[in-house]
Amino acid sequence: MKPVPEIFAPPADVVEGRRNLVGLDRGALTALLVEEGLEPFRARQLWHWIYHRGVTDFALMTTLAKPVRERLATRFAVRRPAVARAERSTDGTQKWLLRFVDGQEAETVHIPEEDRGTLCVSSQVGCTLACKFCHTGTQPWVRNLGPAEIVGQVMAARDALAEWPSPKDDRQLTNIVLMGMGEPLYNYDNVATALRIVMDGEGLAVSRRKITLSTAGVVPMMRRCGEELGVNLAVSLHAVRDELRDVLVPLNKRYPIAELMQACRDYPGLSNARRITFEYVMLKGVNDSPADARALVRLLEGIPAKVNLIPFNPWPGSSFECSSAAAIRHFGDIVNAAGYASPVRTPRGRDILAACGQLKSDSVRRRKADEAAAVA
Repeated sequence: MKPVPEIFAPPADVVEGRRNLVGLDRGALTALLVEEGLEPFRARQLWHWIYHRGVTDFALMTTLAKPVRERLATRFAVRRPAVARAERSTDGTQKWLLRFVDGQEAETVHIPEEDRGTLCVSSQVGCTLACKFCHTGTQPWVRNLGPAEIVGQVMAARDALAEWPSPKDDRQLTNIVLMGMGEPLYNYDNVATALRIVMDGEGLAVSRRKITLSTAGVVPMMRRCGEELGVNLAVSLHAVRDELRDVLVPLNKRYPIAELMQACRDYPGLSNARRITFEYVMLKGVNDSPADARALVRLLEGIPAKVNLIPFNPWPGSSFECSSAAAIRHFGDIVNAAGYASPVRTPRGRDILAACGQLKSDSVRRRKADEAAAVA
């Protein structure tokens, strides 16, 4: 992949001369401490305090000698993104608008369910893809998020849920999905660093089996993701014909359906126990016919898969409508009959614009309104 232009890269996470230690992997953290003249084993101590216990104040890291703590406090910091706004839906979904050191913002959503709690994490500020049915995709891409900003979303959620130290059981945050703003595979290096930190058993300790990365189909990066991270894969499909998917998901013009489906068949670790999830937003009169369902079944042949049918979440100015309940049910019946589970995703957090395709849109609208009011 081409290097990211500097203007779109994450900012240096240094405030008042103190560098943030969050987002450094074990090797980088160890190397930094050695440069400071500290022993390598200090990295493991810090790792425990930062990622297992969630401590941000060096003075409380009592397994380190007091002179070491004081020295660290003058040179470094342990920072989360700032919570600019927190909202809770009537269904229990929580959404946090997080602000980074350069003032840019992204949203993170926690969706509680009876047997799990899923955190939807963003990987970019804005979006590169401009999918026609997605409100998030109407916003311009600003820049990639860095590892600290991605890991920081998980840590900020743990703060809000009071889940420190990292619990082994009875977690409210059990699963992570890279389904927020942005295309994760267009920010792969930063996402990979962040996920390795998240999966580390001595820290945040979220199993790779509980992490799903969603892509619109950046074919060249899919195998690398499977080989290096081994997380679950979700593919935003949404159409079964290139001419329609070219419109709905413009990335399809670069990586058409045939190439995408072959990359899915080749995804490392794919098995009946580890199926690929195909996401399919239901658009009235666009992609929801029985013929579309049968074509989808043919596309999935030979791929251990399930299909998430997503009722379209309307937004102002959109030309699309959600398929009827009957159309969604009939579509799902056809896919189910072919042996592919096709649950209908229950919209969550619609009242706070936290549902699929709605992230950040509300914060952008509010910011514009605030700016207009300030000028007036």
